[in-house]
Amino acid sequence: MHVRGLAGRGALNAVARLEAKRDRAAMLAAMAAMQDAHNRQIHPDWRAQGHSYYRAIWVECAELLEHFGWKWWKRQQPDLGQVKLELVDIWHFGLSDLLRDGPLPANLAKRLDARPGAPASGEALRRAVEQLAGETLAAQRFSVDGFAQVMEALPMPLDELFRLYVGKNVLNRFRQEQGYRTGAYSKLWEGREDNAHLLDLLEDLDASDAPAMATELRRRLAARYPGPAS
Repeated sequence: MHVRGLAGRGALNAVARLEAKRDRAAMLAAMAAMQDAHNRQIHPDWRAQGHSYYRAIWVECAELLEHFGWKWWKRQQPDLGQVKLELVDIWHFGLSDLLRDGPLPANLAKRLDARPGAPASGEALRRAVEQLAGETLAAQRFSVDGFAQVMEALPMPLDELFRLYVGKNVLNRFRQEQGYRTGAYSKLWEGREDNAHLLDLLEDLDASDAPAMATELRRRLAARYPGPAS
C-alpha cells in the first residue's frame, strides 16, 4: 500500500509536469499568434520589412533601467509594474525577431522557465539588463538567454510574462486602432500614461482564458480612453 501510494504520487507529479509543459507550450503558441496578428496590423508583410528589432530591444532595456533606477545622485524608487511592462515590450520585439526566422525554437519554453525565488539585488538586475542589451547589440539579434536571465533576476515566471504580454498586446492593438501611427492617439490619459491605466485594468483579470481576458480588457480600455474609441 505504501509503495503503491508513492507510485501514485509519482505518477501525479509526472502528469502535473507534463501538463505544465503543455501549458508553457500553449502560452508560447498563443503569444506567437498574437504577435503575428499585431505585426500584420502594422504591415501585412512584416517579415520582409527588415525592421531593426534588435535596436528596439536595447532602447527598451534603457527604458527598463529608467523605471528601475540607476542614478546614484538622486533618490529613485523602483516602479516594478513599469519595469515588468518594459520587459514585456522587449519580449514583443524579441518574439518578432524569432518569428521572422520561422517557427519558435523547440526548447524555448524550457529556456524561459525562470526559477521562482527572491528578487535579485538591484545591481544584479541592472547587470542582467545590461548583458541582454550588450548581447543583443553585439549579435544584432534577440538574446533569448540574456532575456531569460532578466526574467530570473526580477523574477518573472513564464505565466506572469504571458498575462502581462496579453494585456500589453491588447493595448498595442488598441493604440493602432485609435491612430497611433498617424499621431491621433494620445498615450496620456488624464495625466497618466496608458501603461499605468493598463496595470489598473489588469488587476482582477484571469489569464487562464486569454481570449475572454483580451475581450474584456479591450472593453475596459475603450471605456476609460478619454478620446472617442473606435
